[in-house]
Amino acid sequence: MTSTAAATATAPNASTATDSTAAGPTATDPTATVSTTGASMATATDSTAVGPTATASTANAPTAGASPGSAPAGSASAGSADERLRRWRLVLGGDADGTGCRLVGREAAMDRALSALYRGDSGNGADRRSPRGAGLGGSAPQVARWLGDIREYFPTSVVQLMQQDAIERLGLARLLLEPEMLAAVEPDVHLVGTLISLGKALPETTRETARAVVRAVVTDLERRIATRTRSLVGGALDRSARVNRPRHRDIDWDRTIRANLRNYLPPEGERSHGTVVPERLVGYARAQHAVKKDVILCIDQSGSMAASVVHSSVFGAVLASMHSLHTRLVVFDTAVVDLTDQLTDPVDVLFGVQLGGGTDINRALAYCQSRITRPADTVVVLISDLYEGGIRDEMLKRVAAMKSAGVQFIALLALSDDGAPSYDRTHAAALAALGAPAFACTPDLFPEVMAAAIQKQPLPVPET
Repeated sequence: MTSTAAATATAPNASTATDSTAAGPTATDPTATVSTTGASMATATDSTAVGPTATASTANAPTAGASPGSAPAGSASAGSADERLRRWRLVLGGDADGTGCRLVGREAAMDRALSALYRGDSGNGADRRSPRGAGLGGSAPQVARWLGDIREYFPTSVVQLMQQDAIERLGLARLLLEPEMLAAVEPDVHLVGTLISLGKALPETTRETARAVVRAVVTDLERRIATRTRSLVGGALDRSARVNRPRHRDIDWDRTIRANLRNYLPPEGERSHGTVVPERLVGYARAQHAVKKDVILCIDQSGSMAASVVHSSVFGAVLASMHSLHTRLVVFDTAVVDLTDQLTDPVDVLFGVQLGGGTDINRALAYCQSRITRPADTVVVLISDLYEGGIRDEMLKRVAAMKSAGVQFIALLALSDDGAPSYDRTHAAALAALGAPAFACTPDLFPEVMAAAIQKQPLPVPET
């Protein structure tokens, strides 16, 4: 049995593992949460969140795969010995697990779906992509049935994790070249990353299906982030200026009152109130069509940055739609490609990306630096894990030069929800010493980071 940290975080409402080594029925408390992904799993605390996370439920949690509110089969209490044995059986997988418990019906079907993916894991830390774990065979119809099964038995978040594991362990990426297979998967950011990494390997018959899958994910991301991004970033642009003859709806009453306190008239009677005579109105400038800020997104397209590339492309398209910003999108590995002309369609941007290859941050920053015409009004966002294959000292000199010219420079180690990223700590510390913060950022935080950068306010750097 192998501990899989990625799977542990998937099931919604699952408790934190009390002991990641408590992986068998001999553990002190058989109801303790277990962070083990073996041939099967146990139910999460939420009855709808059943997935490859191995989590023994609390006393009131329903049976694996049961409908919310239904009582566990053959038991008046969810804490019965039979209930616990079934859950341990799902955690451990295999008939020789020591529980002596036999699964039937829906639980047995769930166990088969999980065993097909996780069976054969040696538990000794071997590469999860080893063919030892392959239980789906080489038949495309069989894989299609398996994809349908996991969508029936598990919630979307768990299905997406299992698909990601299948791509790594079972070589499912090869089958994504089949349009019928691609149509059967659950679209998500990691699947998009896999598709764009396949790139030119996608045959013409599959390309349109792949674009449809990518567009579904991009449209969902854009729907979720566009309004908040435009609100925060647009507000930062509009409120950065003040006017003294505003329209009524644009009056900043707080600043107007403070500016006219010397015109305060005290109350004349018990029932009257003091009055501030607003001789001078202070208001927000209305949004102008003139470009106020230049934003350059410089994105590392190495293979480990797939999720960040997807989110960055969508944010780039949203920022490009704002008239007050001039947004440039630059992607790089050892070469540099300017995709600004394709920003109107993030799907085109993603298919213009070639994931993989080396990394030359210095060359990419040299290109970005050459495109800066208004340093004091420019924000450069480098999205990279900072593993530099180019000239390190030159890279740091370029950042220092941009900072001294007045450029707002930010280094995001990741732009995704994948958790703590792997990155070059030495380079991150060197950038921080230059006054260029380097930190991982979630998509939810990115609009606030951009708004703060535009206003030249302290960035909302998450606590480490």
